[in-house]
Amino acid sequence: MSPQALDAPQAAIAPEFIPPTASPFDRGPFDEAVMTTYGRFPLAIDRGEGCTVWDTDGRDYLDFVAGIATCTLGHAHPTMVEAVTRQIQKLHHVSNLYYIPEQGALAAWLVAHSCADRVFFCNSGAEANEGAIKLARKHAHTVRGIADPVILTAHASFHGRTLATITATGQPKYQKNFSPLVPGFEYVPYNDTAALEAAIAALEADGPRVAAILLEALQGEGGVRPGDRAYFQRVREICDERGILLILDEVQVGMGRTGTLWGYENLGIEPDVFTSAKGLGGGIPIGALLCKAHCNVFEPGDHASTYGGNPFACGVALAVCEAVGAPGFLDQVRDRGDQLRAGLREVANTYGDWIEEVRGWGLINGLVLKESVALTSVELVKAAMGAGLLLVPAGPKVVRFVPPLIVTPEEVDRAIAAIRHALDQMTA
Repeated sequence: MSPQALDAPQAAIAPEFIPPTASPFDRGPFDEAVMTTYGRFPLAIDRGEGCTVWDTDGRDYLDFVAGIATCTLGHAHPTMVEAVTRQIQKLHHVSNLYYIPEQGALAAWLVAHSCADRVFFCNSGAEANEGAIKLARKHAHTVRGIADPVILTAHASFHGRTLATITATGQPKYQKNFSPLVPGFEYVPYNDTAALEAAIAALEADGPRVAAILLEALQGEGGVRPGDRAYFQRVREICDERGILLILDEVQVGMGRTGTLWGYENLGIEPDVFTSAKGLGGGIPIGALLCKAHCNVFEPGDHASTYGGNPFACGVALAVCEAVGAPGFLDQVRDRGDQLRAGLREVANTYGDWIEEVRGWGLINGLVLKESVALTSVELVKAAMGAGLLLVPAGPKVVRFVPPLIVTPEEVDRAIAAIRHALDQMTA
């Protein structure tokens, strides 16, 4: 499929064929029955097409959240509609007791388009990271003879919401009230080579102890902080010197989000292990743990997932992968990312008393508010929503822009105009 086809109007899902909501959304049953684990914005989304969503009152919004960097091809894209329809009519689920051709095809695509040799499929990014943690621990025990392995992660990181992955996450706010946490993790500052080397030296004073270093190529939830190329190259050297596994969490930055297929391509290194989810299925739940052959230590019975790699998820994910891999697709992601950052920098120049900087890669970008001003990321997100633009916070002072990868130049311009309007309202 050509890039032009990916950006084309989606006549196959014209709004007139989508039944309108019969009445305004009633929060009562929702609030009475659903656990209050989310701080929700006062918005109920009814349908979407491309980079636009409509609420239950019929108002449209430009979606620069994309399910938090998940809806790779936007909403109701013909490629996904066709893949979903074809696969659900054929076969949607069987057990991993049997060979699943769609799983093999997706794994082969991922291996052919990355540094990995093997793939394990699961349902989410947290599960993929859990798998990576287990793989690193088994490798440490069975290959390196480490009795009490430690995994190093970074401050301000985010690796998931399971008990092990919130422990791996270097943000105490996610760990509060969930102790005792899983042992075997230590934290170091991100992009700080000296601190990393000092931590490893202390841990390994009496012999090998560090099983893996787990990092994001760009910290998403931690404030859209890109990895430093020199830092990651030194991390790779340290891992090679000591036999430590380098694990990269590509859950948010993978699948073309940064303008390259994988975030690690921006850093000039290859990991031993990396994880993917979010954009891999374009919004259909799927996660993947990928590794090189030398650390493929899992054997039958070591790890499993009932839903992981089922025909439905893999069939749709393969269609998304082929769309992202189409000639010219990633060129457009880079172009739209350059356009978005240029526009945001103009906004930052206009509101220099309020905005510290703009940072990011491809189509994951952060507008960083100054610590000295009272304005918070949540307040600015609410103001942008009022201007018809959906954004997502990345910490108390960073607003994240993560639109579908099919976003057009005109939609980027509209987003810039909307954030200007929101800032006008907030700073008046």
